[in-house]
Amino acid sequence: MATLFVQGIGLCGPGLADWAQGAQVLGGQLAYARTPTAVPPPARLPAAERRRAGAAIKIALAVADEACRRGGIDPALAATVFASSSGDGANCHALCEALAGSDRLVSPTRFTNSVHNAAAGYWHIAVTGRAASTSLCGFDTSFAAGLIEAAGQLHGQAPVQAQPVLLVASDTPYPEPLNATRPLPDSLGVALVLQPPGNGALARLTLAAQPPQASTPCSDAGLEALRQQIPAARALPLLELIARGVAGHVVLDCQTGLSLRVDVSQP
Repeated sequence: MATLFVQGIGLCGPGLADWAQGAQVLGGQLAYARTPTAVPPPARLPAAERRRAGAAIKIALAVADEACRRGGIDPALAATVFASSSGDGANCHALCEALAGSDRLVSPTRFTNSVHNAAAGYWHIAVTGRAASTSLCGFDTSFAAGLIEAAGQLHGQAPVQAQPVLLVASDTPYPEPLNATRPLPDSLGVALVLQPPGNGALARLTLAAQPPQASTPCSDAGLEALRQQIPAARALPLLELIARGVAGHVVLDCQTGLSLRVDVSQP
């Protein structure tokens, strides 16, 4: 069992422009209307780097930046956990096209963007961050895997050296023909600034592994469809509780044979 506090949130996805608007939707003040994801330009990246960054990197950096800004932390000091079920689908498609062609030449940018920690690399360079960083994939349970890893990093720190941990979970779609095998309808990213007890926290989370149980659905049918379609959207039921400011718990799909229970309460 582990306890941690949410200090800041970033959100971007279909019909969810950012946390300010998304919190109203998830909290029930605004009706959910699904529209294509609009990812803001990554302001932290120089123009040349911005051109080289694909959608997967841009959405991860956008939500990371928003969470740090809303959490009031210096991003250079935060340890990070980046989680994605499939990495950069468009870049994977472009690599496959190049390798299937006659010259088989691969752009150096395509190669560097193909690694699973590409988003983490862009982020830490942009913020000059030297704290620990982990990039992981747990297929459809990547958000829960990232949350467990972030809790482990946070509780593994010495009390006198405690620093926030930034969790970023994001997914972007594949073009055809890969989309037919791995259909992800749009991009979605979620970021949480997690830390020990402190002023200004939005919620207290208590994590506990348990035997497999049905995962918690979203209360809105449109959001529930999104939760089922995009792995990073598995975070939405948790964000619903935080947006509503109520105590409760959610069950998240975890690795085979386990579920992750997250109890949410006031900080």
